[in-house]
Amino acid sequence: MQGYGKIAMATGPHMMLEKACPTPVCGVDEAGRGPWAGPVSAAAVILNPRKVPKGLNDSKKLTAKAREELELEIKAHAVSWAVGFASVAEIAELNILHAAGLAMRRAVEALHIQPVFALVDGNYRFKLPCDVKTVIGGDGLSKSIAAASILAKVARDRLMHEMDVLYPGYGFAAHKGYGAPVHMRALKELGPCEIHRMSWEPVRLVMAERA
Repeated sequence: MQGYGKIAMATGPHMMLEKACPTPVCGVDEAGRGPWAGPVSAAAVILNPRKVPKGLNDSKKLTAKAREELELEIKAHAVSWAVGFASVAEIAELNILHAAGLAMRRAVEALHIQPVFALVDGNYRFKLPCDVKTVIGGDGLSKSIAAASILAKVARDRLMHEMDVLYPGYGFAAHKGYGAPVHMRALKELGPCEIHRMSWEPVRLVMAERA
């Protein structure tokens, strides 16, 4: 993996990991482990090696506009793609790690072509309906994982825009449920809403203060 890392620093994500795997192989990544509110999302993508969109990278390194443009290209040219979510209730029941794994499994199971192998960002081997290889920093090493990171991020951001309409005053459209001064102020003024993760320490502290 160190060799892959050296190549990635020079060239960004590539398809070397995919070429070393049985096919079809999908990339899998999640978005939204850290926010105080909202679900966790995950995506699975089987790229067409002949039609890989240019500019794929870790979603966190791309602008919102670039992510949205790449989302269209990924969906247009991928062999198969899917997005899955795990709800706030499931996060509370399972914990965030296993809820992320549930979202990943839902994404992989929703692919219309089932992969025989999955490259998963991170170091935790989730139970998926195919063989799994974990890749630390995978969204910067594998184009398939990078594509999944983009779809997961855009899908979750879009959902949080909808939540901003349903639960006005918290600023979800801007911060997507992550910790931010405006989010903390809203929590103190309004209290938590239905999509807040009640076990998260900032939310728990505000609830204790308001009790």
